[in-house]
This record gives sequence, C-alpha cells and structure tokens, in this order.
Amino acid sequence: MAISNRILSHNMKRELCIIKKDYNKRKLVYLMLMPVLSFYIIFHYWPMYGAIIAFKQFSPGKGIFASPWVGFENFQDFFNSYYCWRLIRNTLLINVYQLIFAFPAPIIFAFLLNEVKDGIFKRTVQTVSYLPHFISLIVVCGMLVDFLSIDGVVNDIIEMFGGQRISLLLQPSWFRAIYVSSGIWQHMGWDSIIYLASLSSIDPQLYEAIKIDGGGRLRQLWHISLPGIAPTIIILLILKAGQMMNVGFEKVFLLYNPNTYETADVISTFVYRKGLLEMNFSYSAAVGLFNSVINFVLLVLSNKISKVTTETSLW
Repeated sequence: MAISNRILSHNMKRELCIIKKDYNKRKLVYLMLMPVLSFYIIFHYWPMYGAIIAFKQFSPGKGIFASPWVGFENFQDFFNSYYCWRLIRNTLLINVYQLIFAFPAPIIFAFLLNEVKDGIFKRTVQTVSYLPHFISLIVVCGMLVDFLSIDGVVNDIIEMFGGQRISLLLQPSWFRAIYVSSGIWQHMGWDSIIYLASLSSIDPQLYEAIKIDGGGRLRQLWHISLPGIAPTIIILLILKAGQMMNVGFEKVFLLYNPNTYETADVISTFVYRKGLLEMNFSYSAAVGLFNSVINFVLLVLSNKISKVTTETSLW
C-alpha cells in the first residue's frame, strides 16, 4: 500500500512538472483558455449544486440548505404520475426518428456533394444548404406556423391536388414528422461540413488504386469513402446516443399546443411548466435530474459498446 502511494505521488509530481513546463512554453494559449473554462465553471459546474433540491421540499423563503429533505419522494411522484411514460415515450420517439432520418441525412448529402466535380455548382449548393442553419429558431418556427396554417402554402398545394385543408400543427399525428423534417432542412447542410472534411482527408491514391482494379463509384464509396469517415460517424453517433433523452426545448415549446400534447409534450417542456409556471421547483429538478442520469448512462454504454466492437471511442 505504501509502495502504491509512493508510486502515485511520484506520478502526480511528474504530471504537475509536465503541466508546469507546458504552461511556461504556452502561456498565451492557457490565457486564451481561461474565458472558456470560466464560462463552464460559472454556468455549468457551479449551478450543479442546486440539483440537491430534487431531494428536498424546496422553499424559496428558506433557501436550498434550510429546506427539508424528502429523499426520493419527488422521483416517486413523477414515476407514479400519468405524464411519466407519455413524456418518456414522446422524448424517445422524437430522438429515435431523428436518429433514423436526421442523422444519416448529412452523411448522404456529403457523399453526394463529394461526387460533384463542377466547382461553381458545388459551392453554390453548399452555400444554399448552409443558409437555413443561420436562420433564428424563432424565425424558423414562425415560418412553419405560417406555412402549415389552414390558409398556408402547404394547404394550398394539398388543395391543388384535390385534398382538404387541415391545420397540421393542430394534428398530434403530424407533430413528430414536422419536427424531424424541419430539423433536417435546417441543419443537414451545416452538419455535412464535418463529413466533407473527413472525406477530403482520404488519400486520393486509394481511389486511384480501386479505379485501376475496375472499381466503380459504388465500390469506391463502399470500400474507401465509408471506411474513411467511419470513425467520425461513430464518434458523432456516440454523442447523439448521449442525447437520446433530450429534445430541444425551444422548438417544441414554440410549435406545440394543448391539442398536440399527446405526441409533442417532452421532458424538457414538462420541466419548464412544472418549474417556472407552477413554481414546483423540487419536482421539476427531480425530473430534470432523472433525464440527465439516463443520458449519462446511455453515453457511457454506447461509448463502451463502440470501444469493444469498433475500437473507436470518446475515451
């Protein structure tokens, strides 16, 4: 035991010595890192102590530490509530649809764009596809509300082909399709940048070699391009798996309404309603903490599975 402690102490001293030498060499780089570290410490790590109100009956008048402990009562209330499984189901289904349809979209788009040899056309398509990413979410949701309203352009097209006008945003069955498809339109071009960068790093000699062997475009794609960007795809897939219980609060909040709660209400919007509208801080903190724990477990599991099966992992 004493020998282990001495080895540990020696290793720590060696690590500190390396950090000190590196700091003396790159003081300006460390200085540039300070605002980023400060941001995460102040706005992400420091507020984490407030998560303990999930285990208390929090009263703003008493404060966090003086409020009485209630153990897991808030969690039990959530699991026994009518909304629990509906919220989990809606959150998971939206994420599964995004994983099936939205995740592959930028990969396919990057492959298609990589095959375009006309420089001007390629740059034009890239620019046009990036533009929706820079549109404010408020504006995007406003456009969706206008386009999908009973007298919107989408209903004009439906009527032109003999259909009947319907207010799509009031139909629960349409909410998930609208959410996922609008997300693909807004982010597909921007998300493809990282895949295009990976494709550009593949050695061109590999393509020349497979061409000499008589390989066509599909064989080049399957044997060169796809394996070349596979590590990037896996890393982004692991990160996505760690967000499986998260759905962007703002977009759902701006698009949903009581008519579509059945399919649109997710954990983040429920936390908002319980916490800020009904002032039930402890209950909403418990729901939010449960959501974060599940995300953390999914991230660790997916990273472990990826490490074992593909030898690619985040850590």
